[in-house]
Amino acid sequence: MDKIGLVRQVGFIGLGIMGKPMARNLIKAGYSLVVHDINRQPVKELAAQGATPAASSKEVAQKSDVVITMLPDSPDVEQVVFGRVPAGRGPKEGLIEGVQSGMLYIDMSTIAPATSVKVYEALKAKGVESLDAPVSGGDVGAREGKLSIMVGGTEKAFQRALPIFKIMGKNIVLIGGPGAGQVTKACNQVVVALTIQAISEALTLARKAGVDPAKVRDALLGGFAQSRILDLHGKRILDRNFQPGFKIKLHRKDLAIALQTGREVALALNATAQAAEQMNALIAQGKGELDHSALALLVEQLGNVRIEAP
Repeated sequence: MDKIGLVRQVGFIGLGIMGKPMARNLIKAGYSLVVHDINRQPVKELAAQGATPAASSKEVAQKSDVVITMLPDSPDVEQVVFGRVPAGRGPKEGLIEGVQSGMLYIDMSTIAPATSVKVYEALKAKGVESLDAPVSGGDVGAREGKLSIMVGGTEKAFQRALPIFKIMGKNIVLIGGPGAGQVTKACNQVVVALTIQAISEALTLARKAGVDPAKVRDALLGGFAQSRILDLHGKRILDRNFQPGFKIKLHRKDLAIALQTGREVALALNATAQAAEQMNALIAQGKGELDHSALALLVEQLGNVRIEAP
């Protein structure tokens, strides 16, 4: 047992824009990490910083007390957990094949609540507790260890994971049972998308009306309309900096989760549906890899506003 608690070894699967800095923060905090990703470059980078590389999700599970995943979508989580392969085409390499009773699984991806419940039930049958713990805060929050973490699962599992969560985040809340963290993240993504849309329209309106949008942003930051999104993404829009902190195609996926959840409970999410269609339009234009603040580009196109890059 190490000085951090009952966890000797943490497995981390999914080392993308968010996962890599989250894993790096755990290494800096003194955790021993086993890491895996289909992209081997971040695996090599973290191995150079002390992590142990693994060739499969199954191997990660075999070598870990706690396994964390940070993956793009529900099918990716199911593939990593269950390791499904076509019949007769080799052994399953999912983490469920390598887990042992008493382990803890933490999925920090943003996926469908129903998938989180499915994974929870499957691992529970193996004696493994699970938490769905999606995050908000983007790549900046991931690097700085200041993510908001929304957790679904049992109180016992939450308390066990809390020391790990405190390395990666600052606002950590146990919402409810399995799937509750994912419902909360869907709510978060609705608010973020609609706020970016509002900021895009406001700054474009200012520009087309002949008013300096940078000064408009400065004024709004001092009033009731101020927000972290206006601060960070408003600046991105003004600077024409659409390098991805969080990609449009992934946010569109998150809104699809919110809309599906709304359908399941018979709730109309009209503004969310509109924002999702705006993202669909940008993806159709080949802009799905841009940061979600690039919603402003569509607003500008519709308003025939042409802006030269700085």
